[in-house]
Amino acid sequence: MQYPFKIVVNERVFDISPENANSLDINNVSDSVFHVLNNDKSFHIELINHDASGKNTTVRINGNTYSAKVCDKYDRLIDQLDMKVGGTQHAGDIKAPMPGLVLDILVEVGQFVKKGDKILILEAMKMENIIKASGDGVIKVIHTTIGKPVEKGTLLIEVG
Repeated sequence: MQYPFKIVVNERVFDISPENANSLDINNVSDSVFHVLNNDKSFHIELINHDASGKNTTVRINGNTYSAKVCDKYDRLIDQLDMKVGGTQHAGDIKAPMPGLVLDILVEVGQFVKKGDKILILEAMKMENIIKASGDGVIKVIHTTIGKPVEKGTLLIEVG
């Protein structure tokens, strides 16, 4: 069963359902300190840092410090499709986000591309998907051809 929330704490993954979260007995001691009861165990939790945009939080629980990242169903979908949100302005290599058929290659080796430029058209599940540059860069190597079937994660184009 896939729960709607995933919490990654110091690289350890926990799946959380709304029922799990609602079963916690949480008392707010102050703006950044909480007392939590879970399965007859007591936890003193202090919020050290919270980055809402990156969904990263640092907490101290019973004296131990943990880094946590909360992922909702949309974050899970992005991970499942092997896509990234945000990122730098420099373009990275283009990999197939899903299995499909290369319908067209819209760039040439040596061509400069800007973030958002159309790079390639990939047909998947009878839909045409336009793959765009994630940042600025130069097309270094094209590893695919028109009409070639590709698997998810296949390196299609190197951009530097």
